[in-house]
Amino acid sequence: MSHRKRWALAAMALGVGGLAAALGLMWRPAIDPIERPMVFEPAQIARGAQVVTAGDCAVCHTRPGGKYLAGGLPLVTPFGTLYSTNITPDAQTGIGKWPLEAFQRAMRDGISRDGHFLYPAFPYTHYRLLDDQDLADAYAYLMSGPPAYAPATPNRMKFPMNLRPLVAGWNLLFLHSAPFAPTAQASAQWDRGRYLVEGAGHCGGCHTPLNLLGAEKAGQALAGGVVDGWAAPSLLGLASRETPWTQAQLVDYLQAKVVDGHGTAAGPMRPVSQELARLPRADVDAMAEYLLSLPAPPHPPATLETKAAATADSTRLGGDLFQAACAGCHGAAAPMRSIDGRPALTATSSVQAPAPRNFIKTVLEGIAPTPGEPGPAMPPFAVSLNDQQLAALAAFVRGQAAPDRPWRDLHSTIQALREETP
Repeated sequence: MSHRKRWALAAMALGVGGLAAALGLMWRPAIDPIERPMVFEPAQIARGAQVVTAGDCAVCHTRPGGKYLAGGLPLVTPFGTLYSTNITPDAQTGIGKWPLEAFQRAMRDGISRDGHFLYPAFPYTHYRLLDDQDLADAYAYLMSGPPAYAPATPNRMKFPMNLRPLVAGWNLLFLHSAPFAPTAQASAQWDRGRYLVEGAGHCGGCHTPLNLLGAEKAGQALAGGVVDGWAAPSLLGLASRETPWTQAQLVDYLQAKVVDGHGTAAGPMRPVSQELARLPRADVDAMAEYLLSLPAPPHPPATLETKAAATADSTRLGGDLFQAACAGCHGAAAPMRSIDGRPALTATSSVQAPAPRNFIKTVLEGIAPTPGEPGPAMPPFAVSLNDQQLAALAAFVRGQAAPDRPWRDLHSTIQALREETP
């Protein structure tokens, strides 16, 4: 055999081997179904309920008006719209035929029982930190709940992300989370908080900026992101800000309460905080302790800012709108201020934020009341306020809160948010 032929055969073998390896990465074998779910001990089911609550599973897997955990909630991403799946023990449309092994693989590797890849909007990059016991307990809880027949809604993903095997490449690049390991010299409570924040709570899924492929940016964990048009603020340096958070304040905020000096959770954080309110207080205390220990990032170099000028007419319009639409609840003499202890509007996190996005989103969408749950409610003003009025109101409120730091991008932010609103 000639030297050239040997090289040709070697190259062909490498090509075939590479193709086989690629195919192996893009495909996983199905795991045999079970005939019927096992029967679990009540204590394990109760522990599993806490794991599922900490993981906010109902927030994504229950659509408004739908059955608990039956899926169907649309999740809008830059790559298209996904619909959450049914995770009740229904044998046909849920996970009723999944053995524990399949559940663990889905939670840690993002692979369904039948072998297809799950999109990383499902935060398996975080859930893979959960230990075997927590996963077994969560499985027991889910498999013991009432089954709901709810076929999956077809996803509407853009090319090429509608090709699921490409997720294998995403996993190769970004699925590197190591199993959770206790931190040396850390307290048990601090470590519990880190486990909940980084694992089940998957806080980084919203509060970390994403790269062009939708993965969390390395080295920027919890530095802030954008979710459904809302700014998910940085969770770094909470204890050292101009208006610092205390342990008691952060615990109350995480449990959907109104917090003096910061307000209450709104937008996508609202249902998350309502789920956290169902956890044992010790777990929320642990999460708060861990988050408050995170240092602030280095400050960027200071830049010279020009002050945005507000006209007298705009200021008058904003003040009139506040008196007409807001003062009844947020004015100094508003009865609700004394009833639920809500802070002055100027002291809330959305008004103190460096950008107006969350304040405008709150005014546009309001805060919907949750049936059977305590907490504030606010009507939406998307229809009743036009862009000029909304900008004037935002400028007025910000001027009352931080006259030396006006929001300078109001009109562009309002236009962008109007376009994002379905």
